[in-house]
Amino acid sequence: MATKTTKKAETKAEPEAAPKAAAKEASPKKAAAKDAGDEGKGKKVAAPKSGDKPNALQKPLQPTPELGAIVGDKPIPRGEVVSKVWDYIRKHSLQNPENKREILADDKLKKVFGKDKATMFEMNKYLAQHLK
Repeated sequence: MATKTTKKAETKAEPEAAPKAAAKEASPKKAAAKDAGDEGKGKKVAAPKSGDKPNALQKPLQPTPELGAIVGDKPIPRGEVVSKVWDYIRKHSLQNPENKREILADDKLKKVFGKDKATMFEMNKYLAQHLK
């Protein structure tokens, strides 16, 4: 008798599972994800149209002379500023080896941060003060 109950339970479970799987496959989000995944890994970002305004990360900002010593004096987008500061930090081994989230400022970074140490989360706050 136990086998009959088990078989009934199995047959009941299978039809319920099949419609769920079919519903998931029919989802428009899944179909779009499959189409996007065929072209390559990662999400593709649409190129900005010629009439679009650049967003906050793309707008070139003028760095102060203190920050300019690290990233250059020309206007540069905020995203690139952060990237160049991280390159500078890695190049000069300024991350605390015991706590990688902490940045140990050298003379140039002290002028930007205003102190000897800063966390990577505080860094963006200090960089924003040096971009116009």
